[in-house]
Amino acid sequence: MTDKHWNDLLAVLRGERLAPLPVGFIIDSPWLPGWAGHVIRDYITGDDLWFELNRRVVETFPDVWFLPGFWSEFGMCTEPSAFGARCRFPRDEFPFAEKIIVTPEQAADVKEPEPATDGLLPFMLNRLKWARPRMEDIGHKVRFSVSRGPLNVASFLMGTTEFLMALKTDPEPMHRLLRTVTNFLRRWHALQIEMFPSIQGIMILDDMVGFMGEEDFVEFGLPYLRELYTVELPVKFFHNDAPCEKSLKYYPDIGINLFNPGIQSTINDIKRLSGNRLTVLGGIPPRDVLAAGTPDDVRSAVRRQLAETTDHCRLILSCGGGMPPGVTTANLCAFLDAARL
Repeated sequence: MTDKHWNDLLAVLRGERLAPLPVGFIIDSPWLPGWAGHVIRDYITGDDLWFELNRRVVETFPDVWFLPGFWSEFGMCTEPSAFGARCRFPRDEFPFAEKIIVTPEQAADVKEPEPATDGLLPFMLNRLKWARPRMEDIGHKVRFSVSRGPLNVASFLMGTTEFLMALKTDPEPMHRLLRTVTNFLRRWHALQIEMFPSIQGIMILDDMVGFMGEEDFVEFGLPYLRELYTVELPVKFFHNDAPCEKSLKYYPDIGINLFNPGIQSTINDIKRLSGNRLTVLGGIPPRDVLAAGTPDDVRSAVRRQLAETTDHCRLILSCGGGMPPGVTTANLCAFLDAARL
């Protein structure tokens, strides 16, 4: 993000109304390489190509806030790789990490990785170090430390179904696993912040929050997320595009002030349930409209969202979740056209 984008984001978080309303999207490897005509593996493994495509998108859409911006990542393999997960990188499919935990008892014995040396994390940091002067030459900076959340990482290590079942059948080893993962993530964010002084935001993505009820969230999600969001940074960004009604009211007290939801709840509902204490980055349907629809479909969806949302403060127009594969330049231009009205 540029200095202007960042200062405008801070203004929106304070409740100031920008005209036109800002537009922002989470972008990473599922969308960006395909948009530019490249395969995912080449994008993930090539520094020059990774930088060129990120440069191309911010110059093609200079008024859009792309979050976190120049995201150095290896898909869902990033954090699990530090724990020793085998990572697979198909040519043009999403990378994935194989689970390493077979039983709940094994979960309690998982060792905490070293963020500076383990898995793919050093490569992620080195890419940002290499890119930093190039980013600054075009007016952008590293703004966010980024990770998946503790529940999300634990589910990669154990398997989603197995992890969710073990929360009910074997809570003690699950707490030990979440403690290990959270300790690691705290150190991982601290390392990113130490290496890049321009970081003034934290971004955590954890869709597993949406797969549990309120009681389970309070026990297994709330305390660990609260720890991660204790950092003294002005932007505390959370992504959960699974259902959020059971957990949403807790987000502001955790420290979260910027939230990217899915499409299960309206923006009006999110504002009401959070006491209007969150800035919302949302939320037309990402796959069925932004990716699969026509430009006219996109314009209609954005205009409908604007008409139905009663309070436009603390609102950044986007889709419900990250940018999905297949979104075209024409549909993004249509989105911007509608947002300017």
